[in-house]
Amino acid sequence: MAYSFLSHLECSRTGTTYDADTVQGLSADNAPLLARYDLDGVAATVSPAEIASRPPTLWRYHEVLPVRDEANVITMGEGMTPLIPLSTYGAKIGVPGLLMKDEGVIPTGTFKARGAAVGVSRAAELGVRGIAMPTNGNAGSAWASYAARAGLASLIAMPLDAPLITRVECVVAGAELYLVDGLIGDAGRLIGEAVAARGGYQDVSTLKEPYRIEGKKTMGYEIAEQLGWRMPDVICYPAGGGVGLIGIYKALLEMRTLGWIPDQLPRLVAVQAEGCDPIVRAFKSGAKTSEPVQNASTVAFGITVPKALGDFLVLDAVRATGGTAVAVSDPALLAEQHTLAAQEGTFICPEGAACLAAVRQLRESGWLAERDRVLVLNTGAGLKYPDTVQVDVPTLPHDGHIPAAPAA
Repeated sequence: MAYSFLSHLECSRTGTTYDADTVQGLSADNAPLLARYDLDGVAATVSPAEIASRPPTLWRYHEVLPVRDEANVITMGEGMTPLIPLSTYGAKIGVPGLLMKDEGVIPTGTFKARGAAVGVSRAAELGVRGIAMPTNGNAGSAWASYAARAGLASLIAMPLDAPLITRVECVVAGAELYLVDGLIGDAGRLIGEAVAARGGYQDVSTLKEPYRIEGKKTMGYEIAEQLGWRMPDVICYPAGGGVGLIGIYKALLEMRTLGWIPDQLPRLVAVQAEGCDPIVRAFKSGAKTSEPVQNASTVAFGITVPKALGDFLVLDAVRATGGTAVAVSDPALLAEQHTLAAQEGTFICPEGAACLAAVRQLRESGWLAERDRVLVLNTGAGLKYPDTVQVDVPTLPHDGHIPAAPAA
């Protein structure tokens, strides 16, 4: 019985097919390649009931993942992150059915571990000796960690302003790390030049290889399984490169073809920061692709992507599901980060908090109804962003006393 039903790769623009069993980058049309599967074979081989009996990792969906041989799987137990009802917070903003999928508990502390696990596993299976990528921080630390586990070299470049902890993670995993005085696009140019000059390295930049998206799509499979193979009304996702949203939409289409979920798909919402909102601008103007944002800046560093390679795929997913694209301010997302922690005890990353700010905004505008079951993606642990919280508390002398409790 096949471990994977991977059949071929397909250009996301033209539909041209490519061999899935050789190392591939972008298509001849400079577009991302998408992995395709023999879904008839999958449906005849496995059922949701059988999947439920498997270990709680993303590899429980291995028939629709690209690794051919189970022996080549590189794993740290990633996947099956919890769905957390946000009942107190949700009721206060008028969305009592609010749920959060918390990716902060996954290895390396962000959902980037999903793409890294599948991407590194497949790269190693195809004989790649090293991976190279630009990153805003978290993807680099995840891919460096999984590369180390696979015995591959890793070359990482990140903007100078990337979170310090992600630098530490790269260094401790043995990555060759460079800081760039610029944005992720500048880091990408340097990585491209280095890969061209070196032998044996694969450029695994966002959507420049086909398999990161396959790891990210497992969020969609998990959401369906965790909700009894049904879907929420709305899914909100913080979109920088947008791979997770593209992946979730891909998973929805695959599951619908397999007959595992109902035909009606959830409305997908792409959330960006006002300081870097190319996809929101394109959505509002009706454009098929976005224009680069100049002088992009936001505290939600993971979504500081002035121009995404797969922007047209994000826009397609949002429009096809009747969704929308929303930009929120840094003060608004930081306020939601604090509010959620105080009301629900969950310290989330600023990108995840952007989704909460968007839900509040969409509820106030009437786009969301009180009855809607809304799911937000928290893409990482707040602990990886200590600078988003200012700690200004009193220091007591060793012989001092704690004041009386404040009035309720």
